Amino acid sequence: MKLNKNFSLLLLGQSLANIGDVLYMVSVISTIFALTGSATASSFVPFTITSSMFISSLVTPLLIGRVNLKWLMAGSQIGKTILLFILGIMLVGITASNYYLIFLVIGWIAFLDGCANPIRQTLIPHYVKTQHLVQANGIAETVTQVIQAAMWFIGSLFLIIMSPQQLVWLVGCLFVIASILLCFLESVNQKRTEPKGKLEQIKEGWITLFNTPVLRRIAWIDFFETIAGTVWIAAILYVFVNDGLNVDEKWWGFINGAFFLGLILGSVYCIKFSSFIEKKLGPLFLLVHS
Repeated sequence: MKLNKNFSLLLLGQSLANIGDVLYMVSVISTIFALTGSATASSFVPFTITSSMFISSLVTPLLIGRVNLKWLMAGSQIGKTILLFILGIMLVGITASNYYLIFLVIGWIAFLDGCANPIRQTLIPHYVKTQHLVQANGIAETVTQVIQAAMWFIGSLFLIIMSPQQLVWLVGCLFVIASILLCFLESVNQKRTEPKGKLEQIKEGWITLFNTPVLRRIAWIDFFETIAGTVWIAAILYVFVNDGLNVDEKWWGFINGAFFLGLILGSVYCIKFSSFIEKKLGPLFLLVHS
């Protein structure tokens, strides 16, 4: 598949944003732990981000179909960039008595970030021919997983040579470039949705979810797994590496990188042996979640 200009801009802009998201999370977790020495406070960083992105996922469908998708994508990234520079300024004078202000800023950053993925999924079919859609989605997801696997390790190495505030400024530069790239996307012709009540639009998907037993169980599993996995890998491991192993931050990166590498290998295995997976879907699903 030959990558066209718009898909390339979308992929590159979103990739830079994803790199920045991991790096600033590494920076914030390190800052919170340095200020408080508390694993609980550190674990609230990924919890706050995940919760804000969940709330954002409820609101985003109300905007898709009503707001120009290109500017919705670019605007959310520009908003993240502004908030990140505010965070960088805050880190200069933040102390153990007012560190909770950090959570307000990262909550809003995560809220805007939560808009990005569904908008990206909506934009890709506009920029890629139908016969190349599966390949395009596969490329986008693979790039995202590779970034997740690599940047936790690289971010921990940056903490050895840079302060958390310097790392935030680096992320700010990445966000600026990402914002510029997304602004160069072509506008797409989208169908305007029929005007419905906002509550009705939100309830529509949830009613389908709760009325389908299989989807309901999978949603609960995914919910608890996401919270536990995010808090464990991002915050609890940081404390374990520092206090339990008494080694530097690069080992936090090694462990995080190994986790996401496992996700990539699992995805490759599922693709390669898809026929076997489909035949044993139930037992395998139970096995991996037990």
